[in-house]
Amino acid sequence: MTRLDADASVAEAEAPLRHHEPDAATGGPRALLLESREVPLGGVRAMHVRRSLPQRDLPLVGAWCFLDRFGPQTTRMRVEPHPHIGLQTVTWPFAGDVRHRDSVGSDVVVRRGALNLMTSGEGIAHSEYSVGEGPIPLDALQLWVALPESRRHGAPDFERHEDLPELTLDALEGAAGSAIVVLGELAGVRSPATVHTPIVGAEVRVPAGSRVRIPLRPDWEYALVGIDGVADAAAEASATTPLDDSHLLYFGTGRDVIEVSSATGATMFVLGGEPFEDDVVMWWNFVGRSHEEIAEAREAWEAGSARFGRVVDHGDERIPAPPLPAVRLTRRRRRV
Repeated sequence: MTRLDADASVAEAEAPLRHHEPDAATGGPRALLLESREVPLGGVRAMHVRRSLPQRDLPLVGAWCFLDRFGPQTTRMRVEPHPHIGLQTVTWPFAGDVRHRDSVGSDVVVRRGALNLMTSGEGIAHSEYSVGEGPIPLDALQLWVALPESRRHGAPDFERHEDLPELTLDALEGAAGSAIVVLGELAGVRSPATVHTPIVGAEVRVPAGSRVRIPLRPDWEYALVGIDGVADAAAEASATTPLDDSHLLYFGTGRDVIEVSSATGATMFVLGGEPFEDDVVMWWNFVGRSHEEIAEAREAWEAGSARFGRVVDHGDERIPAPPLPAVRLTRRRRRV
């Protein structure tokens, strides 16, 4: 999906950051609560979008570099062909059907329970239309994974996975929880989707009145994003942090488990992975390593270059690239 910002050249807004551990700036374990924010809408009107990543102080969690939630809302989506470089798009729907078409020949309907994974490599283009002519209920996560140097210049690809593995999460109180492993690996359970860095993305459900354990790898960093309901997350026995659907809770590295409880039941999404190999430059729909690389990709898109191909069943309609900012684009560096 394209970024919906009214001006993609504007720096990410600084979100409120609440520190729950004293030495958060030195790495290792911590619990940082970061607020998601409303995104100013551009070409796609009447859509409600909240952004959890990137944050000004936290540009990545593992290789995860972008997370928008559009919905829940009733609307009509019409996202015309637009380009990507240097990333994978991960679409994880909760409600509504969206038709995805791209320049490698894919034409599929995105719906609940199916992972749609698009790998841009050197360049790809795609479009997204809600099914039907009128407004429909829509709700989904749209995430990006930064590609490592070994894959980001390769060929584009698209995968769809409808049979994703689930695992049971042990309960300390109440009924057991569950997790769908959307991407990567959690507790030894692995998604069939192709990944290029050590990573996990998983939907976790905590029943009402339960306290469950989510096993982690100490060498990876992790975050929880609230989806539905309110949960209390405890990385330390003496401290819990409330998590709702307006926040991301970052845990850093150095933990082998977190405990999550909910009085009324809650759903959340786990992001994690090995800390990424490099700082990245993100602008509009591009993830690169330098200003020149981003400018070259923008010029290629505006020129109609074969680099991005042509989206199935589309003519000349497309989303034009916004102008580059007057300042030089720089790499996003972690400040927590």
